[in-house]
Amino acid sequence: MGAVVTSSSDLKATRDAYGEALAEVGAENEKIVVLDADLSGSTKTNVFKKKFPNRFFNMGVAEQNLVGHAAGLSLTGLIPFASSFAMFLAGRAWEVVRNSVAYPNLNVKLVSSHGGITLGEDGASHQCIEDFAIMRVIPGMTVICPSDFNETKQVIKKIAEYNGPVYVRVGRPPIPLIHRENYQFEIGKGELLSEGKDVLIIANGILVGESLLALDILKEQNISATLINMATIKPIDEELILKHAKICGAVVTCEEHNVIGGLGSAVSEFLSENHPVPVLKLGMKDQFGKSGTWSALLDYFGLRAKNVAELVIKAKSLK
Repeated sequence: MGAVVTSSSDLKATRDAYGEALAEVGAENEKIVVLDADLSGSTKTNVFKKKFPNRFFNMGVAEQNLVGHAAGLSLTGLIPFASSFAMFLAGRAWEVVRNSVAYPNLNVKLVSSHGGITLGEDGASHQCIEDFAIMRVIPGMTVICPSDFNETKQVIKKIAEYNGPVYVRVGRPPIPLIHRENYQFEIGKGELLSEGKDVLIIANGILVGESLLALDILKEQNISATLINMATIKPIDEELILKHAKICGAVVTCEEHNVIGGLGSAVSEFLSENHPVPVLKLGMKDQFGKSGTWSALLDYFGLRAKNVAELVIKAKSLK
């Protein structure tokens, strides 16, 4: 337990981790094949393409076909990784994901890049803030959003070994690394980053780093918080949530996603039936994004460490 955000000069994008890890698992397992929707330079599947051109398929701008072909390849015993932007893979291809991948419970890995508002300048039409919700509502679908470059590499290697449909969101911008010792990602398990007694913070993606920074702000005000990195949104780590919700008595969730249907909703749904406590949600407040630099957008929409700290203080007052 315990982690710190590294220097802001040491930045790496989670999509780059995906590209690296995909090439590494591809070298270890010849059954892995990769499909992309004419965006391999952006999703970083081009790293795999250069190493294993005969196992890479560019499906063009046709996301439904992308997912449908991935489903077919899985039926031959191959392990397909299908990638595009989150807006297209989770949005445009959703019905094919539901009926051709999840319904027959096929071993297809859906890895979307450019998720959330940190996609940046492409604007609201491309900034997918609904993917956690629409993917986790599909029966049997595992949904994951890693916190940084290093965790993303572990996630990709784990899902390559896992049998079943998985959706993973990675991001466009280079973000700070989180320094942790001896951390091993496990599907369905949260990572305890700090322990306190006042408020429980549950975060994923880029908001994990911001939440770590928020801990320092809170300490200055004599508030001790527990922080959990909940990379797996579904299945969520109910045991870990329940244990620390009972200790802290109030919860703040943090995500780069609409507050409706994502991590915050998953936490609220569980706690409302098992241990009702105040749950406040930091995220996109049922609103679309805007065009701008990813850093400016985090400031504009209030997804920074200071915003985490403010919500924790409010949550503590509700106990």
